Amino acid sequence: MTNNQTTPDLMGRLKTLNKIGIALSAEKDGTHLLEMILTEAKNIAYADGGTLYTRTSDNQLKFEIMLTNTLNIHCGGTTGIPIMLPSLSLYNDHGAANLDKVAVCAAITGKTINISDAYTDTNFEFSGTREFDKKTGYYSKSFLTVPMKDYNNEIIGVLQLINAYDPFTQTIIAFGPAEQELVESLASQAAMALTNQRLLEEQRRLFEALIELIAKAIDDKSPYTGGHCRRVPELTMMLAEAVSNTNLSQLQNFKLNDEERYALRVAGWLHDCGKIVTPEHIIDKSTKLESIFDRIHLINTRFEVLKRDAEIAQLKQQLAALELGYTIDKAKLNAEFTQQVESLHTERDFLHLCNLGTEFMSEEKKEQVQQIARRRWVGPGGHETNFLTANEVSSLTISRGTLTVEERDIINYHIVATIQMLETLPYPSHLKNVPEYAGRHHERMDGKGYPLGLTREQMSIPARIMGIADVFEALTAKDRPYKKPMPLSEALTILGRMKLEQHIDPDLFDVFIHEKVYLRYAEKFLDAEQIDEVDVTQIPGYQVPNN
Repeated sequence: MTNNQTTPDLMGRLKTLNKIGIALSAEKDGTHLLEMILTEAKNIAYADGGTLYTRTSDNQLKFEIMLTNTLNIHCGGTTGIPIMLPSLSLYNDHGAANLDKVAVCAAITGKTINISDAYTDTNFEFSGTREFDKKTGYYSKSFLTVPMKDYNNEIIGVLQLINAYDPFTQTIIAFGPAEQELVESLASQAAMALTNQRLLEEQRRLFEALIELIAKAIDDKSPYTGGHCRRVPELTMMLAEAVSNTNLSQLQNFKLNDEERYALRVAGWLHDCGKIVTPEHIIDKSTKLESIFDRIHLINTRFEVLKRDAEIAQLKQQLAALELGYTIDKAKLNAEFTQQVESLHTERDFLHLCNLGTEFMSEEKKEQVQQIARRRWVGPGGHETNFLTANEVSSLTISRGTLTVEERDIINYHIVATIQMLETLPYPSHLKNVPEYAGRHHERMDGKGYPLGLTREQMSIPARIMGIADVFEALTAKDRPYKKPMPLSEALTILGRMKLEQHIDPDLFDVFIHEKVYLRYAEKFLDAEQIDEVDVTQIPGYQVPNN
């Protein structure tokens, strides 16, 4: 065997080191990254085993991964097998550094420690290692312990390799200068990759906390929509996963990768961020006459004034009769007064019912409101005027719901504000579709939605998914002021009609029903009494998807 054949291929290992550096930079999963660091360090230094520690915020070295080829040990990392060893404290109870532990010493001093034989070394305490060897029959001889430093020269972890093997004789040897240099270089690259990943993870957590804070602030603006911004992303992701897994021919090419899934979840959290600019008294408007307060109380006062005026008129008639000395029919007067009061109560109760906005206002009912409005009464200052103002008439004759046309426009503007707000943000490439996903949930398949009047073909599947999630959450929500909690069967019937009216995507609707997404959502978020029996054959427009 020539010398070239017996000498480890250092140039080959340098090339491998470069490849490892590139791979480390590309790895996005933190657990995989840690495992890659230890595995590649072990391979490049011809080590039989090793341990990777990370430094915690409370000055502990936490065991992350343990590998030993000879004993077939692989704990921590992606294995899911916990490492049943306590973390190593960098300092004792008195604040002194625990420098007798080799991994701790490397972390404290920031220097590599290369030990050729742990059994003859007198600088460090290896009793635990010897106990391990005694139980397993292993022989822990050579140790290479390398600190991992970040951009600020702070120690973020320790890489420790055990038992260097001669690749030709397979005997345990000390880690040589070349191996030490290679591992130190790898540890430096690994520390940078780990630091970058942690920075990205911290930024991601901060970003998610901010968007959830915005969503919570919007929900907290109104006790009647609390939780909407939290529930919509949940339902959106449930339906997205169902669609991703369906074999429906029209949707079989729709698959979400991790980045697309994350972008859709972010869009779900932000889909109503424009409601920040919507006045609370409109969001909270539970009756037609509500503004800062419910103006039905003003109308109640007017009815009391009319009753008082009727009673005063009756008493005046009786007083005039007494003064003129003629007899008056008190029973007839009382009957007329009672009839007037009953009539006023009937009109008052009718206006109360109109004010709730729970029933459709027919033309006949609108005319009845107009008749009451034309009744005259004497208001403050002694001026006679119509019983209802023009604004009150306009509000009470709203055909459906509680919002006037102007108020509906203000509510609808929230989606315009959402789009404007989201389009101003400097997104990284994997989030560039967030504005489109979030800003289309009020569009319709037939182009009659708002604010852009887009058709089905002009919207992405994630945007259409969010449209269904937004509608179904609103239908089944139990915190709306204008309706009672709706049972599943009724909500799905309405949703089916919306499919037939080309309001929502027909294929997504069929998957929503067929995969029982509605039921999984209901079991998580709805009250038990809302979860009634659903006969899917009776849902309007539903067709079993053809695979």
